Amino acid sequence: MASHRKPRQRPLRGGTVRTAATLALAGAATATALEGTSHADPRQTPAGIKAEVDRLYEEAEAATERYNGAKEKAQEARRTLDGLRDEAARRTDRLNEARRTLGALAAGQYRSGGLSPAVRLAMSDDPQDFLDRAALLDRAGDRSAAEVASVRRQLDEVGGLRKAAAGHLAELREREGELARHRSAVESKLEAARRLLARLTAEERAAYGAGAGGGAGQAGAGQAAAVPAPPADGSRAARAVAFAYGAVGKPYVWGATGPGAYDCSGLTQAAWRAAGVSLPRTTYTQINAGRRVARGELAPGDLVFFYSGVTHVGLYVGNGQMVHAPRPGSTVRVAPIDSMPWAGASRPA
Repeated sequence: MASHRKPRQRPLRGGTVRTAATLALAGAATATALEGTSHADPRQTPAGIKAEVDRLYEEAEAATERYNGAKEKAQEARRTLDGLRDEAARRTDRLNEARRTLGALAAGQYRSGGLSPAVRLAMSDDPQDFLDRAALLDRAGDRSAAEVASVRRQLDEVGGLRKAAAGHLAELREREGELARHRSAVESKLEAARRLLARLTAEERAAYGAGAGGGAGQAGAGQAAAVPAPPADGSRAARAVAFAYGAVGKPYVWGATGPGAYDCSGLTQAAWRAAGVSLPRTTYTQINAGRRVARGELAPGDLVFFYSGVTHVGLYVGNGQMVHAPRPGSTVRVAPIDSMPWAGASRPA
């Protein structure tokens, strides 16, 4: 009768163990390499590379607008903090003057035979603690009571200012951390785009850069006759359009607000500022800064927005065209508004 017992396994020894381990590591390395190539195909076509770069630039612009918003909040937190610190310093000077007045009263009372509990405040190492323990205002019956009340009030005010400043300092640190995260996101997207563009030929890169957010409607691309002239009515919208035309050719730099370079929302903000209108800093706040208008009702000076996240903005100049700052590596230019996915429009008031 045949035995059904499994043959006894012999333990692996010495070189056999090392050989097995080597084979396992080699297999894992091969699997990792195969997995990596599935995400970064070196045979990707120029059209595929351009599409991927477009996606990265769109994501970088969204991160840029988040960076712009965080920067604006950080600047506001810094201004508030500086104001609180300045006011605390002024109040501290007035407090010290009040304490010197009490000190003079103390000296006079000492020469005349003693110090009242109220005036002893001036000689305390911890005036606030003395006030809390002694409840001087309830007991003071001499002319220094008003001085004591003033010191107490000023101590409370200075303490409140310092507490508020500490809170805004914490907020500022939080905003600065948010700013750093958004900056890192922008820079990583742009670096990835640069690496992809390096795989194109010089001619392909030049063609890609020339077509940034433009196409047939670009100024200087043989279509200059189709570019509308700025309105001549002297209105605020006309002044904003004239400013935008004056910025054509200046480089796109993310986070820039001029005068030498702009990002998309930095350009529109600067254009309307030149017309005497203050716009918020980011695309997603600018779209709510004026009256919404339909695409068929556009007029020169209107803000036109693109992509589902409202991450890009241009200044409408008429004839279906806008002036905008497209993306890194490009310059401010005229382009058709149908060159990007439409999101909406608003008319600054």
